[in-house]
Amino acid sequence: MKTIAVIDGGTRPNGNTAILTNQVIEGLSVEKILLRDHTIYPIIDMRHALEGFQNRNDDYNTIIDQVLAHDILIFSTPIYWYSMSGLMKNFVDRWSQSLRDANYPNFKAKMAEKKAYVIAVGGDTPYVKGLPMIQQFQHIFDFMGVEFGGYILGGGNKPGDILQDKNALFAAAQLKNDLK
Repeated sequence: MKTIAVIDGGTRPNGNTAILTNQVIEGLSVEKILLRDHTIYPIIDMRHALEGFQNRNDDYNTIIDQVLAHDILIFSTPIYWYSMSGLMKNFVDRWSQSLRDANYPNFKAKMAEKKAYVIAVGGDTPYVKGLPMIQQFQHIFDFMGVEFGGYILGGGNKPGDILQDKNALFAAAQLKNDLK
């Protein structure tokens, strides 16, 4: 049986993105990783320094261990300024560190065994303006060898608005069926 992890980059509990994501995962066995509940420091790029990347003494490695234990990853993020949330971006940026970390010698190969989905909600015509962010995730997944299973974009600004987006709710029901 495939195991599923949700990497939640939202800053609000019960925000529109969380509501839409919950529509997908309701009744499924899922581990939720709430990035807002962890400390993930921004990357300090040490790729070209002799000493290499240094331990940042934060929760990043704990989260990566959780991620690596799953087969299917759902990246859940609000659309902030036409991209993923800062929490999500900090998390993904740190993958550069894992790619060179002796504690994760097969990081890229292990990530390449995974299938990923993106769920995102925004307030300014997200079906169009959210597409560059989806393309960004596609490039990230391509680089890592992760299979991109698809995405759901939804429209919502005020809390609960997503429940009026019938297209997003339909897509969530479809994805839920696919994940069963």
